[in-house]
Amino acid sequence: MRLRSLCLPLLLCAALPAAAGELLVGNKSADTVWRLSLDDGRKLGEFATGKAPHEIVVAPDGRTALVANYGSDSAGNTLSVLDLRGKAPPRIVDLGRHGRPHGLRFLPGGREALATTEASQHLLRIDVARGKIVAEIALGAGKGHMVAVAGDGKSAYVTKVDRGTVSRIDLVGNRKTDEVDAGKGAEGVAVRPGGGEVWVTNREAGTVTVHQPQTLAILRTLPSPGFPIRVAFTADGRQALVSNARAATLSVFDAQRKRPLATVALSREGKEYRDTMLGRAALPIGVVADPAQPRVYVAISGGDEIAVIDRASWKPVAYWKTGREPDAVAVVEP
Repeated sequence: MRLRSLCLPLLLCAALPAAAGELLVGNKSADTVWRLSLDDGRKLGEFATGKAPHEIVVAPDGRTALVANYGSDSAGNTLSVLDLRGKAPPRIVDLGRHGRPHGLRFLPGGREALATTEASQHLLRIDVARGKIVAEIALGAGKGHMVAVAGDGKSAYVTKVDRGTVSRIDLVGNRKTDEVDAGKGAEGVAVRPGGGEVWVTNREAGTVTVHQPQTLAILRTLPSPGFPIRVAFTADGRQALVSNARAATLSVFDAQRKRPLATVALSREGKEYRDTMLGRAALPIGVVADPAQPRVYVAISGGDEIAVIDRASWKPVAYWKTGREPDAVAVVEP
């Protein structure tokens, strides 16, 4: 395996396996999505987006990506469709009365995608090619924030930060079937590959709850102190990755045994961080595991950088520059 040496400021040189593909990074305060090489973090290009891009999701075929244009002072109501393989400019999907789009997921096959809209309290089902809403699913009281999809595409799961709940959505009938308490400040949500369990990060409670996918009954509650805000899995479903925004750490769990495996410190001594929603801090948010390489990427929102973490040692081995206030991250495979 060919190795490339990375020597970055304020960091010891580290040898990482050469990689192909790209990391997409949504820069909330710059209204852009950057394309970074997974080989060495160099910038390959950027897309302009709508105001305050929050979440990003890549289509299963790797040809397009969706971006939620959340808006800042005024509510956004659009999605940007990015052409990842050609040169077409971003295409806009107008969501009409449905403002503050946030959580995004493609459905299996990639023809349709889901988007939560906080202002209208809905989960939208969207035909991406046509740029049309094909179903409007009412979520009830509270702001649906993040969304995850079951492997078979028949169910979706939506968290509500303001109510501390997770809901199950029947995507065959396009209706909400259940809503249960998860924990105070329920925000991040993901479905474990191969297991089907629904994992939820509860930021005010400092916990991660593991739910049965049909009834949403809590199977296990795990500690993840310091404002756990996102959860993601390695491709094999063996490890769960939780970014703790206030603590500036990444909690790593053995997802099969449901127990802590490691805690990764993400704040760098001597690094100058800017003011964030949690004060002057590193503020890690978005997290994604590389499906082909033993790496994890975490968006350090207060430092305008990506932390690259080696899964063998569970230590940061590089920091890659981003635009202003990185949040969402997504991997584009070659």
